[in-house]
Amino acid sequence: MMKQSRTNIPNLLIISFLAAIFGLASSSNLWAASGGGDEEKEGGGTDFIMHHIKDDYQWHIITLGHTHVTIPLPVIVYDYEDGLKVFMSSDFYDEHHQPKPHGGYYIDHGKLYKLTEGYSASSAHDNEGHEEDHHEEAGSHNEDAGHGEEGAHEQEEVHGNEHEGMTQSGFLDISITKNVASLIISMILLFGVFFTVAKRYKKGIAAPKGIQSLFEPVIVFIRDDIAKVNIGEHKYERFMPYLLTLFFFILFNNLLGLTPGAANLTGNIAVTMCLALFTFFITQFNGRKAYWMHILWTPGVPLPIRPVILVVEVIGIFTKPISLTLRLFASITAGHIVVLSIVGLGFILNSLVVGFVGTLFSVIITLIEILVAVIQAYVFTLFSSMYIGQAVDDGHH
Repeated sequence: MMKQSRTNIPNLLIISFLAAIFGLASSSNLWAASGGGDEEKEGGGTDFIMHHIKDDYQWHIITLGHTHVTIPLPVIVYDYEDGLKVFMSSDFYDEHHQPKPHGGYYIDHGKLYKLTEGYSASSAHDNEGHEEDHHEEAGSHNEDAGHGEEGAHEQEEVHGNEHEGMTQSGFLDISITKNVASLIISMILLFGVFFTVAKRYKKGIAAPKGIQSLFEPVIVFIRDDIAKVNIGEHKYERFMPYLLTLFFFILFNNLLGLTPGAANLTGNIAVTMCLALFTFFITQFNGRKAYWMHILWTPGVPLPIRPVILVVEVIGIFTKPISLTLRLFASITAGHIVVLSIVGLGFILNSLVVGFVGTLFSVIITLIEILVAVIQAYVFTLFSSMYIGQAVDDGHH
């Protein structure tokens, strides 16, 4: 027992050290985003949090003073008039990292716009320079209006003129954004890891070693405690490739999203919705007669109540992927917001003590986020296997 406890101490120290690095890196990024304490930039912390959560056309790593360390990404556009156009995101920013038009397009706050005939070079700067004035004007309108609906209407009118001379129509955006680049990286990692594991099995190695010993217990767990239990002994093998891919894809991207400067892929609702739709279509296309009979003509229910049950069952078909989508999206996004918000309190309150305590709390929450990353991958895979198991069940009880 004493020997085991001694071997666990270095592992705990390594985990604590990595978590501290994550917390301190987040703090340094937020410090840079908030102006380094020299400027009281209202909303600076909020801007950094939203910038970390949202997708973007460039991969921002860190801000050192006034220097933005970014990785430019390809901006690929299919213009309905001029055909395919390819740029780099660095083409849309000057030496001061201020947005500028390029090739008839303009990037503003993570959105791509096509320039129209009404665009002038000064209009973009006016829109950007007067953005805060628009917000203040909208706020004063809301106060004077006295009614929520009227105030909201005024605010819409103010924001409606922010992008004069620009449009988001007339082209198809197929750019490699930060989330797409993160998706490619995670795909390369998945292929690299599991091709390595598979190659060792082909060599006939009996005892797992190295990376194989790390992933084999997880694979066996998904097979024995998730797939077999929920889908059945004789039917689970067809769905094992999907369940394994689903689990490790979510797990890898959840953990990658916790590293400083990384993309928030599984915190993007479009990504979680696609994963949920995969489960949805696999479930419906593999539905047996008993599954559809239970939905369309529920047995054991009085005839007058069956139309009501039919509506409930049909709604239930679509609420399952919705719940999968929102659960993963909300859990991952909320974790990022909480960590960055706690760290940001020190800068908002301009207090060294609050910043130090907030950083310690962020380290603890980062450790909790690692646990949540694993749990959410497990939960998504578990519910997917349950839905598939219900669909392929023959109904013989």
